[in-house]
Amino acid sequence: MSAPGTAPGVLGPERVPDALRAAGLDPRGVLEVVDGALREDLALGPDVTTDAILPAGARGSASVVARGDGRLAGIPVAAAVVHRLARARGVDATVEVLVEDGRPVSAGRTVLRIRTQLRCLLTAERTMLNLLGQLSGVATATAAWADALAGTGTVVRDTRKTVPGLRALQKYAVRCGGGANHRMGLGDAALVKDNHVAAAGSVAAALESVRAHAPRLPCEVECDTLEQVREAVAAGASLVLLDNMEPASMAEAVALCRPVGVRTEASGGLVLPDAAAVAATGVDYVAVGALTHSSPVLDLGLDLD
Repeated sequence: MSAPGTAPGVLGPERVPDALRAAGLDPRGVLEVVDGALREDLALGPDVTTDAILPAGARGSASVVARGDGRLAGIPVAAAVVHRLARARGVDATVEVLVEDGRPVSAGRTVLRIRTQLRCLLTAERTMLNLLGQLSGVATATAAWADALAGTGTVVRDTRKTVPGLRALQKYAVRCGGGANHRMGLGDAALVKDNHVAAAGSVAAALESVRAHAPRLPCEVECDTLEQVREAVAAGASLVLLDNMEPASMAEAVALCRPVGVRTEASGGLVLPDAAAVAATGVDYVAVGALTHSSPVLDLGLDLD
């Protein structure tokens, strides 16, 4: 698969916002992340190493190259880093996209070529690679799950276990990897968890309160026993999250939910070798928090031409 808005070609500063929108991202929010990351690197002063070695007028080009195999995500974000710093310094920059988001890459593949002031290029290098590598790592891990679930009817989804400040970007990376997004925040869907049940007194009481408070929102209920599944289905849950259940119990839960149109999601410490067994139970989704909270980054490097 590939993501919209990152087709091969020159991605100039005027095209970056459109590319971000096409990817389902809010340009203003992404640029806030980019600007914050650049400020973090320059908070204690300018890039003394680069400024000491390179004359101010020197220009050059560089390639962003994959050092390992994976799935790409974050190309328009990387372009935004270069263009934001170039704009702040009053210099022009050219970013050529060679591989679009959502595509697999192998070690040695060049994904971007950049031409600008060398001081700008080397100062932007780490911020650009940090974001691109992090997002591509999420996409790579998601793609492994998507491949393992291919043909089963079960879809891998993310959670809210995201790096603070990077949720929209990480969830975009999940989409680049072939996964689906769960709720983006606390207000676009309800999820009744164990602490809510404890506070309300029962699954049914918690669900009734949510329905009264937000009747138009979808509501998922976390269950760790079949008794709770039956209670959630009877109370009108639209989706049941099966928390830390064994595959046999998951299959029983699916049998309770599917005939009445209630979707199911497996959750709780799932790892890739579990994919086939969990999908065989018939669940609609598997929730994998590790996609965003602990995926290794994809190693990418910047090579001066």
